[in-house]
Amino acid sequence: MAVDLAPRPTRTAAPVRRRRRPIGPRLAHFAAFGGPGVAIYVCFVLAPIVVSFAYSLTNYNPFNPPTRYVGLRNYTLLFTDEEFLTSLRVTTILTLIVVIVPNVLGLAIALLLDRRGWLYNALRSVFFVPMVLSSVVVSIIWTRLLDNEGPINQGLRALGVAHPPGWLSDPDYALYSLGSIISWQMLGFCVVVYLAGLQGVPHELQEAAAIDGAGPVRRFRNVTWPLLAPSLTINTVVLLISAFKIFDHVQVITRGGPGEGTTATIAFLVLRTAFEDNHGGYASAEAIVMLLIIATASAVALKLLQRREVEL
Repeated sequence: MAVDLAPRPTRTAAPVRRRRRPIGPRLAHFAAFGGPGVAIYVCFVLAPIVVSFAYSLTNYNPFNPPTRYVGLRNYTLLFTDEEFLTSLRVTTILTLIVVIVPNVLGLAIALLLDRRGWLYNALRSVFFVPMVLSSVVVSIIWTRLLDNEGPINQGLRALGVAHPPGWLSDPDYALYSLGSIISWQMLGFCVVVYLAGLQGVPHELQEAAAIDGAGPVRRFRNVTWPLLAPSLTINTVVLLISAFKIFDHVQVITRGGPGEGTTATIAFLVLRTAFEDNHGGYASAEAIVMLLIIATASAVALKLLQRREVEL
């Protein structure tokens, strides 16, 4: 006679408690590897920003002590200062030129150079050379080329142009000439970034689109261009930040002229106010406002472009 036996109770394993690693070795590991980088960032980035903000709240002038606290008076004066508002307009125009022109031309040149062969490799190096050169060297070269008696105007006269424009001496042309010079120097960077993006586009997608009957323009619009979204983001943000900080080209080529503030950017105005006019507190306020503008514009551009990458 079979007897039903009660099932043997199963033992539940006791939860194993993981021992927490002591925090001391982790702090030592971070201090050894991350500490130097953090220290450099704090000393050379955060500390100068804090000091500049502190100076911006004073009337600091190294040759006219004592220094007094003035609160936000420097900031309120900025937005009624015609010179600062002019430099803001100049910087905005220059930034638009430097962001748009190298992006468009860089993409076009990258499409032409996206081929195999020693000639295309040599041309890539040629287009990247201006990016390696010093800004001062580039400025001096173009100052000679665009001089009223320089090679470009001499060539125009040889072609029958009796009165060629004063590229750097005419207020109507100076700002756009300056933007063209900076765009020429930054062009190589955009070409290299777009070439890297083009080489990451799968050939299978291009072949599949061609089999479906898509022409070169349609393949670029529907296949290549969406996959170049990260390259567009990198180029736009880098050019945006670089254009807002332009100083050396202005100092060497035009010194803020011709005229009064025709090509004076915010960075140029900050350094002139600090080291020529010796108004350290007011220059610090200008620098803080420039920092806020760059940070806001970069964050907005990065957010919009990254959103486009996700949507694509």
